[in-house]
Order: sequence, then structure tokens, then C-alpha cells
Amino acid sequence: MLRIAVPNKGTLSQPASQMLRDAGYRQRTDPKDLACRDEANHVEFFYLRPRDIATYVGSGDLDLGITGRDLLVDSGVPASEVLDLNFGGATFRWAAPADSDITADAIGGRRIATAYPGVVERYLAERELKADVVRLDGAVENAVRLGVADLIADVVETGATLRQAGLVTFGEPLLRSSAILIGRPDEEAAGAAQLVRRLQGVLVARSYVMLAYDVRADLLDEATGLTPGFESPTVSPLHREGWVAVQAMVPRRDVHRIMDELYELGARAILVTDIANCRL
Repeated sequence: MLRIAVPNKGTLSQPASQMLRDAGYRQRTDPKDLACRDEANHVEFFYLRPRDIATYVGSGDLDLGITGRDLLVDSGVPASEVLDLNFGGATFRWAAPADSDITADAIGGRRIATAYPGVVERYLAERELKADVVRLDGAVENAVRLGVADLIADVVETGATLRQAGLVTFGEPLLRSSAILIGRPDEEAAGAAQLVRRLQGVLVARSYVMLAYDVRADLLDEATGLTPGFESPTVSPLHREGWVAVQAMVPRRDVHRIMDELYELGARAILVTDIANCRL
């Protein structure tokens, strides 16, 4: 039976469970439950602290897990990233006092406060830099004001909290994180490939819609140029002579523009349908 770790709380918990449901897996109904067996799919889910998931998977005690890329990097364990799940995005940035002369090239030898020492230490090691990394569990923004550090490394969204502490970001991001599926470092567990295909199907379904429309046959090449589909669109003759019906998957973010262009071209009966899941 495949053994999978799922975040038990935090911003990744609900989206992770919903994605697994969308992929056809049973999930816990009580948020206090620590495990859930899906006998039909031969899978058992364990609900763990997000920070601990990489440790369990990296040790081989669990086969797969859903956690943040930042938490995987911070853990330092040899689990492997299998699939980006495209939710739970976060950006790690450097920040220092607004009147400071610190730059990304001059962080060596400084005191750096962070709640993610593993992320910072990997960044420093990759660039052969040395610095004093001060680990804090929270309120990192106060570290400079209190004299604990010269700069900080933390997740930055709007930057409002930083500005309140008199800090500004500088340099390129240390890390762009999102929720990921991770696997054991040694070998792929039996059944893992099926889970990955199902999750990939959910990702595609969330990014694409099915577009159907009618168009004159002499305009078909121009119309399908706008809607090429994955391999090719489905084209069927209509009872109305000289017209055809077309179906194709198109990116959700572009669907309104494509509908407008099809209408201007002469297509009619343009319909959009959500895709619940797919296999490509």
C-alpha cells in the first residue's frame, strides 16, 4: 500500500487534500484524524506537520509527501522533488534597513536572521559565502531593530510588514517556493506513477477548458490556428452544409480572448466547458 504524507494544518493543508480528492482519492472527514486509508486505491494518507514531511519521506518511512519546496530545502534531507503542484506560492527575499548599504554581493560576513536557516545556508554554500545565520522561529523583522542581525531572509508578500520595521528588500529572491510532491531518494515506490498521472491530470484540468464552436469550413484553418488543441482539434461535419463543429482544449487564461477572436472570424455557438480531470 502506498504511504503518503499530507500537511495536517497551515496554508498547504486544505489545498493539498482538495487536490487529492480531485484526483480520485479519499481524504479524512475529521480534521483531527491522523491517518486515512483509501482501500479502493491502495493508498494510506498520514497527516503530519508540514515541516516534518520531508524528514519522513527522506528517511524512506513514507513513499511520497506534499510539502513546500522551502520546507524541503530547509530540512536538508535527500528527498527528491517529483511534481510542482502549483499552489502555495511563496518568495524568499533579503531585507535590510532602508539606509543600509548592504547588497546581495556583500552579505558575506554579516549576521542573517531567518526562520529558514537551511534555505539561507544552501544559498551561501552555492556561492561559497560565509555568514553568521541566526535562527528565529518568528517575528524575524524585529531582529535588525533589536540588534540580533544585520539583515534578514524571509517570505515576502506585499512587503508591508518589512516597511513597518524600517526594512526594504534587495537583490534577487533566494528561493521561489510552492507546494510540491516529493519522493524517496532511493527508488520510486510501487503505485507512485499512477498518483503522479492523476495529479498531472488535475493540474491540466485546472489550467485548461474545453472550447466548442461552429464555423464555416472555408474558415477552418484560421479557426484551428487559434485553437490547435493538444494534438489537434476535433472537427465534425454539421448538418448545415459548409459548416463544421470544432472542439479543442485551450488555456483557461486565454479563453476570453480566443472567444472574441473566433467570433470576429465568423465562428458561432461558442461554448466553454470546465474539465474535471484528464489524461493526456
